[in-house]
This record gives sequence, structure tokens and C-alpha cells, in this order.
Amino acid sequence: MAARPPGPRRRPPASARAAPARRRPRRDSPRSELVGRLLVAIPAVAYAILIIALGDIWFALGILPLAIIAAGELFDLYADAEPVRLAGFIGVVAVILAAYFGDGFHVMLTLLAFFPVLFATALAQRRSGTLGMAITTFGVVWVGVALAHGVLLRELPHGGGIIVDILVGTFVGDSGAYIGGRWFGQRKLAPSVSPNKTVEGLLIGMVTAVLATWLAGTYQDWLSGTDALLLGIGVALAAPLGDLFESFIKRDAGTKDTGRLFGPHGGALDRLDAVLFTAVVGYYVWLLLL
Repeated sequence: MAARPPGPRRRPPASARAAPARRRPRRDSPRSELVGRLLVAIPAVAYAILIIALGDIWFALGILPLAIIAAGELFDLYADAEPVRLAGFIGVVAVILAAYFGDGFHVMLTLLAFFPVLFATALAQRRSGTLGMAITTFGVVWVGVALAHGVLLRELPHGGGIIVDILVGTFVGDSGAYIGGRWFGQRKLAPSVSPNKTVEGLLIGMVTAVLATWLAGTYQDWLSGTDALLLGIGVALAAPLGDLFESFIKRDAGTKDTGRLFGPHGGALDRLDAVLFTAVVGYYVWLLLL
């Protein structure tokens, strides 16, 4: 009897086959990322201390480059909308200088005067439409008016010290939120806006911001503990809103970072997002406490 030809070799089922090893994406440790943040922060802190200490017109002039870079990053995010860049930069510079040479009323007056400049520039460029002008106006208000409040605050009694307290509370609180989220984070805060932020990180960051602001205030004999605590609460509430606000904009624009000014740690907007909110809140809190 003839031998049966060998049948086709059966392959083991997919469940029995060994799946190829999947390489996990490399993820920096919390310690290395924190060290990187601190290294990036050193020159920024030195620059901030310098312009705060100099005060006067030098503080306003020192803010201008940051404001122009931050506005430019926003315009780059929405370049397809054809923002009116020239008018936007003029508007940002104008409201900040108005804060130094005038007061809040002059900032508002300058903002109103910006609209005919915006319209005339858009007509001259023959590219920008309504959406482009809207993005430009948004940049002037979000960046320019917020930093103008920083200039207004610097001109108040003890304004330089209050700015230091606000910056300490803002950035120490941000670090507290980052570390707290990495170590204890379980519940997502706003996954559709910023998937890595957690409720635990938010709460730890807020407590850290209040304590940091209060501790900074203990070195200033003209600032009572109660006033420092109220200022810290304002910072703690405003800072995460500013952070989430910028995260929403980046998510809408489809990008992770707004720029490369600080290398792997993003651009000017990535570093100033919370400050753009805390500077405004801090100004009005201190104005009420005077």
C-alpha cells in the first residue's frame, strides 16, 4: 500500500505562538525630569530676579521680550488662520508700556485703540480674515494684558516683593503638583485636556502653592501672615487654571509644546501659562489688601 503523502503542516493557534517582545517606550524617571526642570529654571530665575530688583522701566522692558516670544508662539500654533502678527506684536508692547506709563485705565484705552490698528494692518496684508484677527486679539489679551498686570503690580507699594511671592507660589506649586501627581496620582483631572494631570496632583500643588507663598511672605516684615495666606490662596486657585487653559489651547492646536525656548521643556507659553493667570489675580488681591 502506497504511503500517504504528508499533509500540510498545521501552524499553532495565534494564542499559542509567542508574540514578539514589544519594546516599551523609554520614560524618564521623575527624579531626572525634576532635575531637568531645575536646570532650565536657574537662568529664568536669575533673569526674573534681575528685572524685579531693577524695577522701574527696566522691569517693563525686561518683560517685553518674553511677551513678544509668547505671542509669537501662539501665532505659530494657529499659523493657518493667518494672524496679523505685526499688529499683535504692536498691541502686546503697547499695553505693557501703557501699564508702566499710566494705569489700568490706560491699559484698557490702549486695548481699545488696538482694534483700528489691527483692522488697518489686516487690510494692508490682504491675507488675514476674521479668524486671523480673532487669534491676534486673543494673543494681545491673554499675553499682553496679563503681563501688563505684572507691570501694574510692580508699581504698587512693595510690588516687587509681592511679585517674588507670587512667582515662588506659582512655580513651587507647579513642582508640587508634578511630584504629587507622579507619586500619588490615581484619578484623572481632565483627561480630554491634559491626560497626565491628576486630582491628587492638583490638591498637593494647591497646598504647596499656599505654603510656599506664605513662607516667602514670612521674610517680609511689611506683609502679615494673614495677607500672605490670602495671596497664596489666590495663587493656588489661579495657577492650575492657567495651566489647564494653555493645555486646552495646545490640545486644540494639536501640539505638545508651544516652542523650544527652554529646549525639551517647551516654550515661553509653557513656562508662563500659570503666571499669566497668577499675575492678574495677585495684582487684584494685593490691591484689595493695601
